[in-house]
Amino acid sequence: MGKFLAGKWAKALVFLLSCVPLLGLIWRGFHNDLTANPVEFLQHQTGDWTLRFLIFTLCITPFRKVLNLPELIRFRRMLGLFAFFYVCLHFLTYLGPDQSFNFAGMLKDVVKRPFITVGFAAFVLLIPLAITSTAGWVRRLGGKRWQALHRSIYLCAVLGVIHYYWLVKSDVREPLFYALLVGVVLLWRFTEWLAKRRAAALAHTTAVRTF
Repeated sequence: MGKFLAGKWAKALVFLLSCVPLLGLIWRGFHNDLTANPVEFLQHQTGDWTLRFLIFTLCITPFRKVLNLPELIRFRRMLGLFAFFYVCLHFLTYLGPDQSFNFAGMLKDVVKRPFITVGFAAFVLLIPLAITSTAGWVRRLGGKRWQALHRSIYLCAVLGVIHYYWLVKSDVREPLFYALLVGVVLLWRFTEWLAKRRAAALAHTTAVRTF
């Protein structure tokens, strides 16, 4: 598996698979199969895929460590950029067909409707992550500052789940499922952080005793 993931075709395959949701929507559009409310359908589909790609991105680090597949790190940036791509489509279906590019009306919605407020906040937070996703920006910002900035993807995922939960109102099973997945990843990261802190404290204590 590691050899395949490190190969040149693996990225191409992941890219093509990541395009499948968009191609599916285009296919349904050409065949007039976007349901009775196509705008709402497109909003929900692009929103769902945004959350899914955020979760895929967050799962890269745990999976590469648990499964001992360091090659998975090659796909993290691509998956994160696809999350941004689908959130842009999600935002454009709201701004265009829904709001008719009425920016004043959109801003009123952002202020008055909490689920739009948190969704818009997640979208805005993802913009600098997409811009600084290149190796050049890692060098400009420095590793530590870059990592600190990109940890906000966890906040984006949480805000995305809240946005979805407040949107659906009645049948909350799907947003709760996404919340569970995000919660598991956050718990894993927290336990890993605790383990590192304890290891550092133990090393410090050992060094003091040795001195």
